[in-house]
Amino acid sequence: MKNDTIILYGSYGYTGSLIAEQCKSKKLHVILSGRNKEALQKQSLSSGFQFEVVDLQDIKALKKLLQQGKLLIHCAGPFQHTAETMVNACIETGTHYTDITGEHQVFERLAFYDEQGINAGIMIMPGVGFDVVPSDCLAVHLKQRLPTATHLQLAFSMSKGGLSRGTARTAVESLGNGSTVRIAGKLEEVPFADKLLEVDFGPYKTRAMNISWGDVSTAWKSTGIPNIEVFMGASNKLIRYAQLGKYVNWLLRQQWLKDCLRKKIDRRKPGPSDEQRKNGRSSLWGKVWDEQGKVCSSTIETISGYTLTAHASVLIAEKILHNNFKPGYQTPAMAYGPDLILELENTTRVDR
Repeated sequence: MKNDTIILYGSYGYTGSLIAEQCKSKKLHVILSGRNKEALQKQSLSSGFQFEVVDLQDIKALKKLLQQGKLLIHCAGPFQHTAETMVNACIETGTHYTDITGEHQVFERLAFYDEQGINAGIMIMPGVGFDVVPSDCLAVHLKQRLPTATHLQLAFSMSKGGLSRGTARTAVESLGNGSTVRIAGKLEEVPFADKLLEVDFGPYKTRAMNISWGDVSTAWKSTGIPNIEVFMGASNKLIRYAQLGKYVNWLLRQQWLKDCLRKKIDRRKPGPSDEQRKNGRSSLWGKVWDEQGKVCSSTIETISGYTLTAHASVLIAEKILHNNFKPGYQTPAMAYGPDLILELENTTRVDR
């Protein structure tokens, strides 16, 4: 049973629920888990999957849960607070670890578990969703096009629909901080939205501002390119607000304000509607160049972000179930190559 079972922790959250639905459509064997018994019971009735109530702080119960599965899809963020507990339990139980984080701090921390993962014979792969499957695949594709690349810029833009509550709560954690980039191989903090680009995604052009994104860690691991920046498509209004924010960073870092924002977020709808996800699209752009002035760029057009997360995380889970994995710390493109993203429906890549 262990060899064909997925443990889905945080299964009743917005994204976890989408992943559970995708698993059901694939007729996979899943154990739902999390802290909320009522939510798990409701989800179990609708999905037909069994469930177990487990608190992350109950290490004994957590290990007992993980011993029943071949792999974990971890959906309970913010992952800065939960990922290492899960990884340690996965190493002890021989359970492959995946999660849907986009937090660069988490990628950095989990990379240190590479040797332990190898010794345990498990793969440790954070970021199996929109963060960072398409962008990691794009980075490796560009590196293959220009092996001498020393600089990488990535950008993304998504259709309207808003953030899920979980994503918004994670965003609150970083309020008051700058944007993280990689310069000469080292992570550096620069002012948020301090650098702007005009990005041609193919179907449209838009302004984009620099942000913190997981690729400042993962693309460094998967390509070795020492200078990395990530940008997000944004309206002029959003860019102005972001630039003004640096004057009140001291306030945004206050815990009482973050607590108030989290309470407000919890009263919102869970996330984009089914219609918004169905009609939504995601666009990615990347450019590399080297010290000789050679330049390459490519774009990817794909499905909406939350739908992509559900499909990509389950696609990778199926590969692991079929023993297609590399032990130790991996990024999606390190383990499965830059064409992994092209295995998803309605996805195209164009070289420019």
